[in-house]
Amino acid sequence: MSLGQLLSAPPAIVAAGVDVFSDALRAQGADVTDVDWRPPGFGDPADLAALALDPRRAVANRTAVERLMAAGSQLVDVRPAREVLGLPDRTLLHSGPPLTWDMASGPMRGALIGACLFEGWASTVEEAEKILAAGEITLDPCHHHRTVGPMAGVTSPSMWMWCLSDPVNGGRAFCNLNEGLGKVLRMGAYNEEVLTRLAWMRDVLGPILSRAVRDPIDAGADPLDVKAVLAQMLQMGDEGHNRNRAGSLMTLRELSPAIVEVDAPASDIAAVLKFIGGNEHFFLNLGMPTAKLAMDAARDVPGSSMVTVMSRNGTEFGIQTAGTGDRWFTGPANTPVGLFLGDYGPEDANPDIGDSAIMETYGVGGFTMAAAPAIVRFVGGSVPDALATTERMYQLTLAENPAMQVPILGFRGSPTGIDVLKVARTGWLPQINTGMAGRVAGTGQVGAGLVQPPQECFEKALAALAEESRAAA
Repeated sequence: MSLGQLLSAPPAIVAAGVDVFSDALRAQGADVTDVDWRPPGFGDPADLAALALDPRRAVANRTAVERLMAAGSQLVDVRPAREVLGLPDRTLLHSGPPLTWDMASGPMRGALIGACLFEGWASTVEEAEKILAAGEITLDPCHHHRTVGPMAGVTSPSMWMWCLSDPVNGGRAFCNLNEGLGKVLRMGAYNEEVLTRLAWMRDVLGPILSRAVRDPIDAGADPLDVKAVLAQMLQMGDEGHNRNRAGSLMTLRELSPAIVEVDAPASDIAAVLKFIGGNEHFFLNLGMPTAKLAMDAARDVPGSSMVTVMSRNGTEFGIQTAGTGDRWFTGPANTPVGLFLGDYGPEDANPDIGDSAIMETYGVGGFTMAAAPAIVRFVGGSVPDALATTERMYQLTLAENPAMQVPILGFRGSPTGIDVLKVARTGWLPQINTGMAGRVAGTGQVGAGLVQPPQECFEKALAALAEESRAAA
């Protein structure tokens, strides 16, 4: 059809939405085709209206975002969990919302078994399973102790912890030390290799790192600015969750002069440097408590619809919001989709697990995939997918964080501050980059991929926030 024919022909009109527009056109003799289309959002319309019309919301969200962005992160110590957390004997922390042994997934059970063997509470796998099933071991989420743990996140009293401090808000946050990749406790493995490594981390790595961190500070040096390292990583091809190469190397550069000054056998010093240098995810366990410090600073802001926690325990996914404090809103964890190691396949992968989604909650990781296009070689997808993901996340968030810039987007600040209302209105869910643990206890890592929270978490949070808005009216 030529342009002249197109303009001379009767108009063909397609209308979507309310009937007022199409009815008016029909009244004028026009031929109108109605399409039953509506925004792909979710939630009770009354709840959406209550939250959207809450007069406190704009100021509350601005307050939460300002606290988040102002938060700093300094590495001030390395200490055993029993000292810095007051973690008593026969108590284990885990990732995600609360769980029991009965509901624990394969990798979570494997990590809990391994921790009992490591602590000497059991001498065999069967004995560990027995005391866990009998409730003789107390289980509690890491998040209840200002702590985060990747994957299973299991933390026992003897494990050494990174201790980070927020110099602006005075908060503290903690995370255990990263074991590396493959068959590791956090992925649910608990064989002799895993237990031997954990013992070495307890007896050698932890004490040396403690001195390397504390001695310079005691001598008057400034603590390591971990937030600054995280910001630099995004300029160097990392996204801060599944890709931490640059961050781990920068951390090694900053700590190595103090490590070699520690009064310890040369063989131990060499082993520590080799371990850090060969562990591309070493920084992750520093980045996570950095994000935790920022999100904790934004807690307890009445009227705010900003998400402060996204976390999963291998069975359930849970979120918390600034306006509802410590309440968990949970749903069944989805299984990641991505790339697999060796002969593993989708049937081997456990549902989503780990506190490491605190990185996306902070606005990096899956939210800054555009800063690390090479990540798609590890988690799947394409470079255009990485760029599109970051662009989409801006539609779900309240602000752009100028401290966390994305070079390929003209150094635009990362999308920061997930808004429950925006998630519900768009129907889009946050994107998370993650590792995949084997479904069967003892397997270890089987791959890495992409995953989203279940919509149910946000539906429950929306309803709770709306209820709180009505109560405050």
